[in-house]
Amino acid sequence: MLIGQSAERTGTSERRLRHCERVGLLTSRRQGNGYRDYDDAAEQRVGQTRALLAAGLPTRVIRQVLPCALADGALRPCPGMRDTLRVELARLDQRVLELTQARQTLQQAIAVAENGGSSDSARDAGRAQSGVHHDR
Repeated sequence: MLIGQSAERTGTSERRLRHCERVGLLTSRRQGNGYRDYDDAAEQRVGQTRALLAAGLPTRVIRQVLPCALADGALRPCPGMRDTLRVELARLDQRVLELTQARQTLQQAIAVAENGGSSDSARDAGRAQSGVHHDR
């Protein structure tokens, strides 16, 4: 299937498909005219790649995980990948913490703006929205 057809079937852009090919996540054959020709398995591979990217895995890790994908589309980590995946999970956990802190800061700024500049009421509003309650 040509790149345009593959892009349409997978819901991704031709540019993304070229990038996936360039970084080793996808392969194609070249037709006599130089056009990329993707096999039917490419659609599933693109879906798996998109899911892993959305999960926050970098392409270098995805390249290691994809060869162990099962024919039914399920992903199983290759032998020896457990430690790498744990490192990535820890990295994501840290990112979640950072995003949670950023969210609380933004909540407080909004509360200050809505309450006419009182930082005490903003702090209380931020705690109430985040589920954190402290007695003073």
